[in-house]
Amino acid sequence: MTPRDLVSQVCPLFNDSGWAYYFTPDTQARGAELGLKGPMFYFAGRGGVLGDCDADVVTAAFGYFNPDVVRRAWEAATAVKPAREIGRAHWECCAQLGRQKLANIPNLDAFVAAADAVNNATERDGLSLYAAFKAEPMATDLPGRAMQLVAILREFRGSAHLIAVRASGLTTKQAHFSKRPNDIAMFGWTPEDAPPLGDDVARRMKAAEDLTDEIVLPAYSVLDAAGAQALLDGAQAIKIAVTS
Repeated sequence: MTPRDLVSQVCPLFNDSGWAYYFTPDTQARGAELGLKGPMFYFAGRGGVLGDCDADVVTAAFGYFNPDVVRRAWEAATAVKPAREIGRAHWECCAQLGRQKLANIPNLDAFVAAADAVNNATERDGLSLYAAFKAEPMATDLPGRAMQLVAILREFRGSAHLIAVRASGLTTKQAHFSKRPNDIAMFGWTPEDAPPLGDDVARRMKAAEDLTDEIVLPAYSVLDAAGAQALLDGAQAIKIAVTS
């Protein structure tokens, strides 16, 4: 398995699994404990690692979302608790899901070692949300750390993808309507908000996906064959565990 093969197989698994803690009953309950209702804990939890900043900074780091939706949730949440406090509570929910779901996964230690190696090998320049997550303390127990590594490597590719989208001549709004047309309402858009699409946008989206892989490829290239297989095997098992 080449590093490029690994990226093509493991990154979609991280994308599917890394957000699994966002809306679990336990995460929602923790948000309620903090006085954060509805989407407030999601936006200020995931974005809280950025610290005390304007909502436009969060929108830029997330991409895809309608800025008005981000601002409403961010300002409401940070009026209740400081952003970093919310972010760290949300990050702990990620570790908690790992402790609940991943403790019995075989060879979890090998997965964590491989994922740590990739995370340690990344270049953070220009990847604001990923860099903010990487600066946070991580769980020291295997299940909690494993889930956080899945989430943080998802953020790694997500942040790289925003750079690739812009470098390919697209706005994130065009990218979202092109790539995820069934999710526009969830991200705060209406059909009337649709930007111009077409063959040129589709071509540029393909270029953006390819460029995203190029950006993340060096970090995954540090793994030897055994490490790459451990990362892929673990990611496959984790996806089953957190989505079942």
